[in-house]
Amino acid sequence: MPAVIVDCAIYRDGRRTDGPADFSDALAEARAEGDAFLWLGLHEATEKEFALVSSEFGLHPLAVEDALTAHQRPKLEVYDGSLFVVLKPVRYDTVSDVVTTGELMVFMGDSFVVTVRHGEGAPLAAVRQRLEAEPEVLKHGPTAVLYAVSDAIVDNYIEVAGELQIDLEELEEEVFAPNGGEGAPDAGTRPPTAARIYNFKRQVLEFRRATGPLAGPMARLAGAGVPFVHDHAQPFFRDVNDHLLHANEQVEGLDRLLSDILSAHLAQMGVRQNDDMRKISAWAAMAAVPTMVAGIYGMNFKHMPELRYVWAYPAVLCFMAVTVFGLHRAFKRRGWL
Repeated sequence: MPAVIVDCAIYRDGRRTDGPADFSDALAEARAEGDAFLWLGLHEATEKEFALVSSEFGLHPLAVEDALTAHQRPKLEVYDGSLFVVLKPVRYDTVSDVVTTGELMVFMGDSFVVTVRHGEGAPLAAVRQRLEAEPEVLKHGPTAVLYAVSDAIVDNYIEVAGELQIDLEELEEEVFAPNGGEGAPDAGTRPPTAARIYNFKRQVLEFRRATGPLAGPMARLAGAGVPFVHDHAQPFFRDVNDHLLHANEQVEGLDRLLSDILSAHLAQMGVRQNDDMRKISAWAAMAAVPTMVAGIYGMNFKHMPELRYVWAYPAVLCFMAVTVFGLHRAFKRRGWL
């Protein structure tokens, strides 16, 4: 069990204090004092390892199942004796242009908060350290922990959205560059532009799955009547909700801009294909005249001009050259060449 316990501490009056090493004894001590609470952090707990935690903290079986299964949508559930919140932290690798999401489950109840983390994203050490440096905030108990965790994850959403915006602007410049950026130094090693746009759209969709469903739970936390959440915390959760709305607006904007860029790229491809077809048609038309004349004179008839006239061949060749030159000038004026 210690392998999955990231941290376990009792907080009294907003300050971390030494307590029993066993979380069961620590929980009993925190409940006995009344003004203290236990914060237990777990990472990738198995069903067997989480069973003891579930029995000691009195967690609802459905919430435990969600915490073990992972792959949950962000949500807020109220059970007898506990509050269950699912959050999805996000990471963006700017090198591989890949968005990855983790999962963070928060259980809140009488004098305790249990955080269960899945994936490598969103380590809570920084959040815990920041809270421990602000005892005035931490003394409000588990509510302060839920607020700090939510605030950190939502603020990270805005940072990831900003990084995606920067990369999208670079992609947009490449799409609208001459020849769609085909003359760039690394053009031969990059995937096709349409594939890059589609991949970017998939990353935005993955990001959207984390931010969009969280709007409902965060709005509930910003309101009144949520068990185990103090009413005086409503302004703080409203602030987090405002940041989340801002992040969702950024994601919506990225998705719309990607659709516009893809449409513009496909239109550019259509225009370039039309230009290519016009050029091919123009050259084919110019080649058709000498081909036709040469084909006629290539037939073995007895009575042919060149059999009796010395200047017949030069005249025919001049006719072909003048005709091709005239067609070339005509197509050039029309912009086909």
